[in-house]
Amino acid sequence: MRIILVSPRGFCAGVNMAIDSLNTAIRRFGTPIYVYHEIVHNTWVVQRFREQGVVFIDDLTEVPRGSHLLYSAHGVSPEVRRMAEERRLRVIDATCPLVMKVHREAIRFAREGYQILLIGHAGHDEVIGTMGEVPEAIHLIQTAADVDRLALPADTKIAYLTQTTVSCEEAAQIIERIHRRFPQVQGPPKKDICYATANRQEAVQKVAKEADLVLVVGSATSSNSRRLAELASASGVTSRLIDGPSDIELTWFTGHETVAITAGASAPESLVEECVALLEKEFSGTIESCVVRREDVRFALPVPLRAASDNR
Repeated sequence: MRIILVSPRGFCAGVNMAIDSLNTAIRRFGTPIYVYHEIVHNTWVVQRFREQGVVFIDDLTEVPRGSHLLYSAHGVSPEVRRMAEERRLRVIDATCPLVMKVHREAIRFAREGYQILLIGHAGHDEVIGTMGEVPEAIHLIQTAADVDRLALPADTKIAYLTQTTVSCEEAAQIIERIHRRFPQVQGPPKKDICYATANRQEAVQKVAKEADLVLVVGSATSSNSRRLAELASASGVTSRLIDGPSDIELTWFTGHETVAITAGASAPESLVEECVALLEKEFSGTIESCVVRREDVRFALPVPLRAASDNR
């Protein structure tokens, strides 16, 4: 078996920052520490923190007054921030800076009188937070057909933004449709789709051409992991989205194929290593790397944690 390890894969800068923030908070403040929503969308990561005493919540009334509360990488709405202040929670904001950029853009466009078309997925934590910034001025667009259904006059001031983890190709199709219907549309100064999302999508599409099967390590709750599996399938290759080695079925393989392995931006490298070890053991796999892009992006910890990190 030939095993191709796709790079870049796994944790992005925003996920690294969020996980480092929670680890640092545990060391400094002890547990329980409360986290609004999952710290990242990965079953293994969330379970590991639960075992350390972290409590993941979806309702701030579950958090005792005065407790430490960490916001996940996906960001929150102003209403959540208001409730946290009202309950005097000690907040650590681990929102990814690239998500915060989208929030700021939404606020600016709304202030300037634009109706905002947010390209993203309903119910995703990031989308909920962004829409909460300016609910009166924002419309969720999930497909190109949604653009046609908008009940807005042709001369409306229109701007578009995107969820950071959507498919680059799908977003491009929707943006093209928006431009056709609203030629006056304004976009963000820089693309909203995260560099890591774009890089991982580019890499899996390139390597899929050489593979008989693509394994994407990541949880079903992870938007960017699902997109990687969908892109591999769209390339005409069988793809499997797996949480880890326990999801691998040996009947998928003959032992003579080429298997490409990548991972979503919230999937730990340790899980990739365990999957590779399993295939090596069962099929005497040979390993090679395919590096499509190199990444060196780093984000600083939230201000309340920087001193604790510097002093460890």
